[in-house]
Order: sequence, then C-alpha cells, then structure tokens
Amino acid sequence: MTLRRYFDSMAGRLFVFLLIGVVGSASLALGVADLHRQSDLQRIRWERLADRVQDFVALADNAPQALRTKLTADGVPGLYPARGQEKIERVDPDLTQRLVHRLGPDARADVVLPRTCFPRPVTRTSYSQLSCWLISAKLANGTPLRMTMISPLVDDFRLTDFDPVFLSVLILAVGVLTVFAARMAAAPLGDLSRAAKSLGSDLDSSPLPERGPNEVRDAVRAFNTMQGKLRDLVVERTKILASITHDLQTPLTRLRLRLEKVDDIALRSRLIDDLRGMQILIREGLDFSRGSQIDEPFAPVALDALLESLVEDAEERGQDAALLQRCGYDAEARPRALQRCLGNLVDNALKYGGSAEITARLEGGVINIRIRDHGPGIDPDRLDAAFEPFVRLETSVSSPSDGAGLGLTIARMLAQKNDAELVLANHPEGGLEATLSLKRGLVANEGCAPWTGYLKTDPAPSLS
Repeated sequence: MTLRRYFDSMAGRLFVFLLIGVVGSASLALGVADLHRQSDLQRIRWERLADRVQDFVALADNAPQALRTKLTADGVPGLYPARGQEKIERVDPDLTQRLVHRLGPDARADVVLPRTCFPRPVTRTSYSQLSCWLISAKLANGTPLRMTMISPLVDDFRLTDFDPVFLSVLILAVGVLTVFAARMAAAPLGDLSRAAKSLGSDLDSSPLPERGPNEVRDAVRAFNTMQGKLRDLVVERTKILASITHDLQTPLTRLRLRLEKVDDIALRSRLIDDLRGMQILIREGLDFSRGSQIDEPFAPVALDALLESLVEDAEERGQDAALLQRCGYDAEARPRALQRCLGNLVDNALKYGGSAEITARLEGGVINIRIRDHGPGIDPDRLDAAFEPFVRLETSVSSPSDGAGLGLTIARMLAQKNDAELVLANHPEGGLEATLSLKRGLVANEGCAPWTGYLKTDPAPSLS
C-alpha cells in the first residue's frame, strides 16, 4: 500500500518516468554507438582483407616464376587455392568494391559456406566461428587467380549482448539520481498541498517560501496571496462583530433597566429571559468568530493538570464532574485553544447530561480524552449535525435561553486548531461521549504533580 501510494504521487510518477526515460535513452544511445563501432570495425576488417589479397597478388606478380607457381599452388596462411568444391552463397559487395578499386575490374569476392572451403576436415565448432570468401582476380601477366580466404567471424550487434552487470550499475545509478530529482521537483508541491490542507484550521501560519520552477512559484505566490486575503477578511469580520457586540451592550443594559420597571411579574420574567438569550447569542457568536483567530504558538501542555483544573472549576460551581483516569502525558497544543475546547465539551456534558466523567489514556500512539455524560444522548443520524452552527437538538432538556447552539461548533474548530480530532458517539451504557484525540508531541510525564481533587468514588466536599 505504501509503494502504491508513492507511485500515485507526483514524486513517484516522476521517478518512474525519469528512470524509464533515462535508462531507455542511455541504452539506445549505447546501442547506436555500438552499431557505429561495429560498422567501423567491419570497415577496418574489409580494408585488412583487401590489403591481404592485394599483398598476395603483388607478391605473386613480383616473384620469380618458380616462386609464383609455388605461391599459387600452396597459398599462404589464411589464403589457399580454390578446390572447386566451394559453395557460393552470395556476392560480398563491400569487399568486391575494394578489390576492384585495388586490383582492377576482374576482381570479385563471393561469400562461401565455411564448411566447404577448408582444405582439410575441421570440426563444426571451428568453421562456425570463421568466415570464408572465394576471391577471383588476375595477375599482371593475365593469369587467372582463384583463392579461398578465411577470417574469424565477427558477430553482428544484438541487444542481448549487453553486460548484465553494466545494466545493473546503470539502473542503480540512474535510479538514485531520479529519486533525488523527483523529490526536489515534488517538494514544493508537497509543501503547497500540506499548507492547503491546514488552511481551514490555521489562517495565521507563515507564508510558504517561494521556491521551485516558475509555475510552482506562481502557484505558491497565489496561495500566499489568497491566505492573506482570507485572513484579512476574517479579521475584518471579527472586528465588525466585536464592534456590534460592544455597541449592543449599552442599549441592552438600558433595556434591562427598563424591563425591571414592568409591573407584570410574569411578563417581566419572560422579557428578561428573552433578553438573556440575546446576550448569550451575541456572546457565543463573538466566541465563534474569535475561534478562527487563534494566533498562539504550539507549546507543551500538561494534560492531566489541565483536566484536573477543569474538574475543580466545575466542582466549585457545585456541578457533578470527575476525572476517572489520567494519561500521564504532555502534548503539544495551543494552550488557550485546547483549554477552551475541553471547557466547552465539559460544559456541554454538564448542561445537557447533568454530569461529566473524564478519562484520558494513550491508545495506539494517540491520547484519547473522553468526556461522557449521563443524559439522553443524541439520535445516531444527527451526531454530525450537532457540530453545525446554531443547531439545537430536540433531545435538549434545557431552556432556549441556555445557548445558541455554538458550543460544539466552537469545540470542533478549536480541536482542528490543535491538529486534533473530535468525535461524538452514544455511550453503550447511556449518555453522550465526546472523544478528543491528540497526537502531536506526546511526551510521558511521570513526574507531574499529584492531583488534590477527588474521584467520583470519593465523598464530595461540602459546598456550604
């Protein structure tokens, strides 16, 4: 699966393309070069064969009659008198052309079947490795000359003649080079892809360095520009909402003072509840807007200490909260964002479920923080809808003024800011369970300070 994913990536495809292209082109270039080398060797061979025949004819022309007769009757090594049993296969045009140029128009070279031109029987292995020609020419005195010339066989070039060691070294060297080349070419695009994935959760990240080919630099430059415009847009939206919230405080306060003068107690109570709902809506809307503007850096966070402080805060308010299991780990997170995320989850459990039980443990290299309540839970088909803004599920037992339906939306947004995952599920024994999974910078913290609170099995302290 890892190899398949690699070859589906741009770097993997560039690697395959470069490896096949470079090895193929190098092999083809070497093949063409070897063909030229073979052609040059063959041309040199023809020249040497023609020199041998020319030297023999010149020697016979200049020798005394007795020596000439002996030469034409016995021949010399590699050049023997024809016996008349040679089987001609074809004319050799290249060698014939050279002999005509040197000895005159009567010269001719015919390719002969090797096993028919030897003066004595030889083994099949011997003649299969030799070439033979029937040479026809005339001496200076007009005497016809027919000789058989023998030469070692020169094989034609074939791709199968490649040395496997050479091919292995070539493929290995080109493979290493193409791996680095593919990584260098795909690295800027990989950075752009990762930045695009994290854009929704972190608009305040540093601009990407503009590196790579011109097209990649243009894409990175456009991405940085888009990120800056989105950040400016969100900042402007937050400022507008903050200004509206601030400006609404004065008329809402005056409205509250005037409502206190209403004589009808029931009507006054309903109007004050509506006013409180407006204030909660404004406050949570502002929190939702500010949630996308977390600019604090990642830092080590003692998870157990953070969970203990959340439980202690709930206990001080007289609410039913308990830390059932600690994890003994620190994690890298944005501290305020993580605290607000967990605080929203605990408040949600207390508000809609009446209690909050917290456990934290390391599971598969991830810290899972589970916050469970004992409420009615949520319809499984609507678990995802609980994260949508301004969604209030009908299983809620609280009054409409208790919130605007943004608690879980803000919690998920803050979880994404911490590179974490937030999941809701109905507990098998009843109630709703929210699981926050942290995986960044986990470090065991065995020496953390002990918690001085109490577990659910301990008696609760007096609140009087």
